[in-house]
Amino acid sequence: MNTSIQSRGKVVLFYPPYDGPPLGAPLSLLALAGTLREARFEVVLIDAAIQSRYLDRIAEECKSALCIGISVLTGPMIRGAIVAAQHVKRHAPHVTVIFGGWHPTLCPESTLREPYVDIVVRGQGEVTIVELAAALAAKHPLDLIAGISWKRDGRLIQNFDRRVQPIDTFAQPAFDLTDFDSYERVTGKRELAYATSVGCPYACNYCTDMVVYKRRFNAYDAGHVVAELTGLVQRYRITHVALLDSNFPVDLRRAIAITQGIVDSGVKFSWTFQASTDFICRMTQDEVQLLADSGVNYMGFGTESTSKTVLKMMNKRHQRVDEMYETARKASLAGIRVNFNLILGYPGETEADRLETFRTMSDIGNQFRNVRFSPNIFTPYPGIPIWPQLRELGVSEPQTLEDWENMPLGANLLPWLKSRELSRLNRMLEYFLLLNQARRRSSGDSFLKRLTTSLICNPIRWRLKASLFFFPWELWLSRFSEDIVKRRSLVTGAELPVESANVC
Repeated sequence: MNTSIQSRGKVVLFYPPYDGPPLGAPLSLLALAGTLREARFEVVLIDAAIQSRYLDRIAEECKSALCIGISVLTGPMIRGAIVAAQHVKRHAPHVTVIFGGWHPTLCPESTLREPYVDIVVRGQGEVTIVELAAALAAKHPLDLIAGISWKRDGRLIQNFDRRVQPIDTFAQPAFDLTDFDSYERVTGKRELAYATSVGCPYACNYCTDMVVYKRRFNAYDAGHVVAELTGLVQRYRITHVALLDSNFPVDLRRAIAITQGIVDSGVKFSWTFQASTDFICRMTQDEVQLLADSGVNYMGFGTESTSKTVLKMMNKRHQRVDEMYETARKASLAGIRVNFNLILGYPGETEADRLETFRTMSDIGNQFRNVRFSPNIFTPYPGIPIWPQLRELGVSEPQTLEDWENMPLGANLLPWLKSRELSRLNRMLEYFLLLNQARRRSSGDSFLKRLTTSLICNPIRWRLKASLFFFPWELWLSRFSEDIVKRRSLVTGAELPVESANVC
């Protein structure tokens, strides 16, 4: 595109630094770039994951920009967003600073109160960012732009919500803006983050997805997905695709059609997705095998608990323990790795509930070697449906953007999980993880590791059964040969730093 003739102005899009390896270029910003370019705006995408001197780059690009859009997730990512916004205000004060993404959508007022934030985009941003850029370029008022919160003379103004639009009405994300070589140098993989849908039909009380998408499943049709995805894999020599869908197989016929289309295309790549176990259980074994044949090598599940009481409190009535076993069995037969996410410390959960979960999950891990676990302390993210209950229980809701920065996944702000209760939970959690890792020791391991395994597994089973966790000699012994993995990505199953957040 000849920007000197056709461009209506420049928009800078920035993705702040975060913990853990990138899955490739941020899909959220590529989607915005797609609609902006279709509307003849020049787009510059800056990702801190591959740009070491990103603040200098931001300052340089903002010299001639209309605005900068910064995508923000709740937690440590906020710090990088704040630093970047303040940097813009110092070096290019004429540039409008726009915050968008999950956190500003759920906390627009506390985000907008900050002096370095001019506008907040709430919800889907593909159309909103184009209307904003057009208004800023023409110096038009912002009053009629749906889906934004903004300031006028120091007063916070919240425009009407923008209705969620079908994702197949938007321009294709600007995948060509991705520097795949740079991401490969960082991660060692030629990887693509991709979404075939947004939204999930379930209404889990701890999840932010239902707040934004109102339980509506919004998807591309199977033919579009197969054609676009296989084309991207071939064009950019992609070896792995991480689907960011909240619940990929909601429409089973569509999911199977996509899988069959990939097989029929003959294009080879591995791919991963998130799902709920009930949908996998509705598949036949042949259909699960088809997933494997198409390249699926991992599936992540938000199983959370095996206590019926806790699942009911979570409004997760669709989740059944027998389906967890069946999902693990079908995936095992197909050779697909599985990760079961767990939420511990949920309001109302008792120690008996936790032990039930640990015992059941340990039994699943014992039967199916393809299963891993990722346990997390319940995190009260902004906007989730149970905040009224949490306030009554004494949970302090962060009031500023900087306060929310200290809310990574597993950050413990729960008044009912302190001191002895927390220490006891951490102890049983370590035993649970150690038992499930030790079981997977193979004959190829060192003599020390195999000896350690034989010494600790039976005592740990006894401890979980008897609920006795004093004098943890097994944990002391394990430190000579075992690094306990406490958290894995729900999207890819990869090990994560303790402070990292999974994708919901």
